[in-house]
Amino acid sequence: MLDSVKRTSVYQPEQLGLRFPEMPDFKSPEEQRLHLKKRLVAACRAFAQQGFDYGFAGHLTVRDPERPHLYWTNPMCVHFAQVRLSNLILVDHEGRVVEGDYAVNRAGFVLHAAVHEAHPDIVSMCHAHTEYGTAFAALGQPLLPISQDAAAFYEDHVVIGDEAGKVAVEVKGGHRVANAFAGVKAAIHQNHGLLTASRHGIESAAFWFIALERCCKQQLLIAASGQTPRLVPPDKARYSREHVGSDYIGWLHFQPIYEHLVATQPDMFT
Repeated sequence: MLDSVKRTSVYQPEQLGLRFPEMPDFKSPEEQRLHLKKRLVAACRAFAQQGFDYGFAGHLTVRDPERPHLYWTNPMCVHFAQVRLSNLILVDHEGRVVEGDYAVNRAGFVLHAAVHEAHPDIVSMCHAHTEYGTAFAALGQPLLPISQDAAAFYEDHVVIGDEAGKVAVEVKGGHRVANAFAGVKAAIHQNHGLLTASRHGIESAAFWFIALERCCKQQLLIAASGQTPRLVPPDKARYSREHVGSDYIGWLHFQPIYEHLVATQPDMFT
């Protein structure tokens, strides 16, 4: 008989004593801040590994645990592969850098600050100019539930048509995009690309961005085949989303990515 373990997901082991990632318990805001900043750096490095870089485009943010009106983000004009603890910047909703030596990406500030300000429950957000996500965004269509992985986004993402194709450097444009993020974890911004948000943390936002890019690629591949896919039925798509599409599952998926980066890129935390 298995020992009883309180679980929030079916993926958590029922047996006691097995090695499995556990949510951290912080003793101070300083400890939590360091934890979040390390995961933000790792998320940037993961984006580099995925080939999500495109010049200075792309921005990842996470709220400060003690000052929720401020958020940490990657510095302007620093490659994802070169982001480290020492060059992260802390920014307010007006785009003013309050800690750090680098400038903030104007488009990143406009989009992310608007989302963070409009949705106090959103603690982290990711955006990058990716190959498949950008191509898919040109269609102005939602993802289809073509697979278990795609079902994770079923009824949990939106297509944003406002400001489509217009560079987000005006604050009002950021507010129009932010309005669409109520209650969903991802958005496809027409003629622009992908955005993900998390009420949990940077790990979840980063993993679901990686997953969304993969799903866009897969749907484009199916479209290129000329064949009509068999979709996951709505009831089964919702069932899969509930079990494999949560913020917790996004966090869990990111754990092996983080551990691999820690083992292979020791310069991250310098």
